[in-house]
Amino acid sequence: MPKAIEVKNKISKELRDFIEQWKGKKGTLIMVLHKVQQTYGYVPRDIAFQLTELMDVPLAKIYGVITFYHFFKLKKPGKNQIAVCMGTACYLKGGEDLIKDLEEQLGIGLNATTPDKLFSLEAVRCLGCCGLAPVMTINGEVYANVGRDQLKKILKKYQEPAHG
Repeated sequence: MPKAIEVKNKISKELRDFIEQWKGKKGTLIMVLHKVQQTYGYVPRDIAFQLTELMDVPLAKIYGVITFYHFFKLKKPGKNQIAVCMGTACYLKGGEDLIKDLEEQLGIGLNATTPDKLFSLEAVRCLGCCGLAPVMTINGEVYANVGRDQLKKILKKYQEPAHG
């Protein structure tokens, strides 16, 4: 590992054992990256560097996979992760308007996190709830037929101390 990389996160024994179990088998990089993201909430840079050594996989390949698939994150997301569906049905029924309103209310753009680290916002291709459009999720909880007038109330639910 290059000395210029400061190691903030050390791979845990559990994660190291998982990697050892699958190391060398074809097609396991995605599975290992999912485990890393499940552990940290994203794929930390220093962990990616450690994976190159543990899995004997070039760093370029690791980052190629991370950046190709939208579900991998390179930055730590907010405590509450908002995903707005931009599939055809949701787009046609106001998904883009939801994003604009959320950006305004949260004071951030897409693929960003609020300064207080409470929310992150992203657009996704499809959540598979086309009949309930427009749809968004917060931490996996589905909100269907969302109207722009409902957003403040929905966000407030996640701003209250009881949710923290």
